[in-house]
Amino acid sequence: MVTDTKSDNKQGGHIDLPNFNGIRWWALFGAVCLATLCTRFYKVTEPDHICWDETHFGKMGSWYINRTFFFDVHPPLGKMLIGLSGYLTGYNGKFAFEKPGDKYNETRYQGMRYFCTTLGALIIPIGFDTVYDLTGSNEAALLAAAFLVFDVGLLTLNQYILLDPILLFFMMGSVWGMVKITKATARGLSYTWKWWFWLWITGTMLACTISVKFVGLFVVLLVGLHTASELWFILGDLRQPIIETLKQTTCRAFALILWPIFLYTVFFYIHLRVLNHSGNGDGFYSSAFQSQLVGNSLYNASMPRDVAFGAVVTIKNHKTGGGYLHSHFHLYPKGVGARQQQVTTYTHKDDNNKWLIKSYNKSSGREPQLVQHGDLIRLEHLTTRRNLHSHNEPAPMTKKHLQVTGYGESGMGDSNDIWRVFIIGGKANDTIQTITSKLIFVHYLQNCALTSSGKQLPKWGFEQQEVTCNLNIRDKNAQWNVEGNQHFKLPSVNFSAYAPGFFDRFFESHAVMLQGNAGLKPKDGEITSRPWQWPINYRGQFFSGSTYRIYLLGNPIIWWTNLVFLMLFIYVFLCNTITERRKGHDGVSLPYTIQKMRTRSLKAASWLFVGWLIHYLPFWAMGRVLYFHHYFPALIFNSMLSGVMFNYMIKQLERWMQHVLFGIFLSMVIYSFLLFSPLAYGMNGPFANEPNSTMHSLKWLSSWEF
Repeated sequence: MVTDTKSDNKQGGHIDLPNFNGIRWWALFGAVCLATLCTRFYKVTEPDHICWDETHFGKMGSWYINRTFFFDVHPPLGKMLIGLSGYLTGYNGKFAFEKPGDKYNETRYQGMRYFCTTLGALIIPIGFDTVYDLTGSNEAALLAAAFLVFDVGLLTLNQYILLDPILLFFMMGSVWGMVKITKATARGLSYTWKWWFWLWITGTMLACTISVKFVGLFVVLLVGLHTASELWFILGDLRQPIIETLKQTTCRAFALILWPIFLYTVFFYIHLRVLNHSGNGDGFYSSAFQSQLVGNSLYNASMPRDVAFGAVVTIKNHKTGGGYLHSHFHLYPKGVGARQQQVTTYTHKDDNNKWLIKSYNKSSGREPQLVQHGDLIRLEHLTTRRNLHSHNEPAPMTKKHLQVTGYGESGMGDSNDIWRVFIIGGKANDTIQTITSKLIFVHYLQNCALTSSGKQLPKWGFEQQEVTCNLNIRDKNAQWNVEGNQHFKLPSVNFSAYAPGFFDRFFESHAVMLQGNAGLKPKDGEITSRPWQWPINYRGQFFSGSTYRIYLLGNPIIWWTNLVFLMLFIYVFLCNTITERRKGHDGVSLPYTIQKMRTRSLKAASWLFVGWLIHYLPFWAMGRVLYFHHYFPALIFNSMLSGVMFNYMIKQLERWMQHVLFGIFLSMVIYSFLLFSPLAYGMNGPFANEPNSTMHSLKWLSSWEF
């Protein structure tokens, strides 16, 4: 991917401090760092209230400090680092982070903001050095860095307590390491300490990227493709023996595959060790998982091992992330089946999750009678005293299933309240056991199984999960287990013996996260977006909507220029491919230095284009809710590509003309930043759609809402 700009015969462990045209490179690098510091850390503590998703990630940082377990759709590293940065800078983890706009007051939130901003700031010098290593051009590196420094969108995203600056830092670190490995290999430094250093750094960065968000898989794919390409090149080098390819493959497999997997697992181990106290996310996990959380009702719990008639139980759906069988006094609305009491699943613990197990035709005797495989039962909702019921009416969301309701009064109902309970893999006379028995409840008359469909009910159902009666009784969503079991006549046993090991919890955590990610839905009034809107900067996103407004929107000059260079690259790449195919037939001949520069620049631009594609195209196939900020990883690749292509286009001009064009272009980028910087640093007064607003002349698109 890169060729060394200095001598290609430096061997062994030589340390090549960047010569890079000497003091000029260092002067430019210093200027980039200074501009980064000035733009990123200016007003970093303002506004002094919660902005956008700080309400989530600040709260999660607090939970790490307090060791309180919670559920989130992302892997743990980013939140752990936020919590650690808060802890090290004096934050005590007691602030509620309830909603955007809440004042921090005396809370020491600044350390967490400074931490996220620092990682976000490091993206820019890393980007500068990456583009330089790819092209050998100070101009390409400087322009790419300028696109990153002066984009108000990236600036906004980097200044708050969010996962995005952490993710982007590790992503850029992965690409930086990838380029350094290629450079060291090309210079014949394979297996030196420097080569190994960058190999392990890249593996570490890959592990950290995917440990912050699952979209980190995109950069893993990019590094994997680039590594495969490099190994293919080594294999085709006839000066190298085959064993060299095997050695390179083995070393890279250890550093770029096994080492990241190990680190990723270690991060989860730390996560599960630290979060060992019960929290509001317990219900997303299995009963066995919850038994490891201090303060959970199942922690070190003593309950009857067997389930008997007359027991008060909680029944949990056995699928990953399954909720508790739940009911409440509210009825299904008119037009949604029978107007009877709603039955749902609910992922949080609640008294409305409790049910009384009764015999279908008699009251409990003096001696407890154990519930066995195949018994007929009724389930009475403890709070409302209505029985679990089904009938020949379609379910509210899954029309092929039957409706499940609460029916009757004071525990009295009809024959549609009768269910036969089966143990998965059970046989006659097997008794139902707490936690460990997987159960199916089959309706006696309709011959359908009690099922959690996984579909979310509308507002009338409080957005809880639909419960149905499914004619497919083998559906895995129809499996349940008894989690809580209260019966004063049965002896209790301790359930610590059923505690799962680390890897059981590790794999369950991933299943719950992936399911949660796929099921993300927008909240009422929340602005979502689609991938087609992102590259054109169609609409932004409010970070703070009070009188002090912050609006996430890209610098339009940079974003639209990025699109131009993206299209230009595709055109040049196709033309160059055709020219290469016709070499020797069309009479075109270029000076060697220009041809070498073009080849190197196009190769660099090609990989940056692949990076943009990998970080952008997959969102078109995603069914989950999407937001504008999801585009920023792709934006970084596009910005670096623009620097490379601008340099490619002007290199054939006279030197003075190059400087003039570069100066004009850079001035335009800086001026546009000054115009749009209030979006990041804060706006007061009227909105831009009002003529007396200071931002009125900058509302270039009607879809911009600042």
